[in-house]
Amino acid sequence: MTSTPPPDDVQVLLLPGWLDSGPGHWQTRWESLHGLQRVQQADWLWPRRGDWMTCLEEALLADERPALLVAHSLGCHLVAAWAAHSRQRHRVAGALLVAPPDLGRVDLPPQLAPWRPPVLQPLGLPALLAFSSDDPFASAAASQVLAQAWQVPAWPVGARGHLNADSGLADWPEAWSRLHGLAASPACP
Repeated sequence: MTSTPPPDDVQVLLLPGWLDSGPGHWQTRWESLHGLQRVQQADWLWPRRGDWMTCLEEALLADERPALLVAHSLGCHLVAAWAAHSRQRHRVAGALLVAPPDLGRVDLPPQLAPWRPPVLQPLGLPALLAFSSDDPFASAAASQVLAQAWQVPAWPVGARGHLNADSGLADWPEAWSRLHGLAASPACP
């Protein structure tokens, strides 16, 4: 991957989805390539929204620089829940939200049931929602509903599954470029 690292004046925080991001996942590759920070939580199998929101808040407060949030799957819902409650939204320069699952699905794993109902209000920060037309965990229509509720632009990336390691994205340079665009865009009021 030939791309520029994030500017020194921003921190990039990775927010994986349920069960974390494995070795072939583009988030893990970005972490290794660019020295990015993954926001950890206590239990990737049974994630607790409030606990994980606290971990995100602590990561933001530990660094004076503005942050870019890079969320995948359930991590997108973490960003929405955090943004609805935090007084630190001004510290986030932008958020790349990738493949948020549809929490209203009848086949939602029981570990994710406590995340219902999803937060459906404007994020109040610059963001972009990337989604695949054949994501097994959210239809394109459900992804569009989230983008509209969160008041963020939607980025349809075609038929690429859940936009994870199985999607063949490797280092996903298109998303890296979009992340840099978020860093350069003016902040929301």
